[in-house]
Amino acid sequence: MTGRKIPAPQPNAEAKPFFDAAAEGRLLVKFCAACGSYHHYPRAICPHCFSERTEWREAKGTGTIYTYSILRRGVPAPYCIAYVTLDEGIAMLANIVDCDLDAVRIGQRVKVVFKPTEGGPPVPMFAPL
Repeated sequence: MTGRKIPAPQPNAEAKPFFDAAAEGRLLVKFCAACGSYHHYPRAICPHCFSERTEWREAKGTGTIYTYSILRRGVPAPYCIAYVTLDEGIAMLANIVDCDLDAVRIGQRVKVVFKPTEGGPPVPMFAPL
């Protein structure tokens, strides 16, 4: 990530616990107590059953790269963005970091790492296991 600045997220009230946990090095995801499904992005109402019985749960922080793209042109430094399917079964859009970008592969196992932003809370990204 050398040469690449990460803008600070502007969390709303629903997402604030997610970023507070990130500042502590923990990855939180939403879980619906009514239907038993995880979901991401954080929201108060379950997108599966529309229940308001959602709660925060700490994720394992590991997953698998579902798909990815490496940006090399028109950016200050190359970087990889990917959909990571967490072990909880939900997908997160995040950067893949701390690795040789040419070695990134679909199906690769990854773990969460938290990277600083410009004046805001850190954001979750993923690095190869």
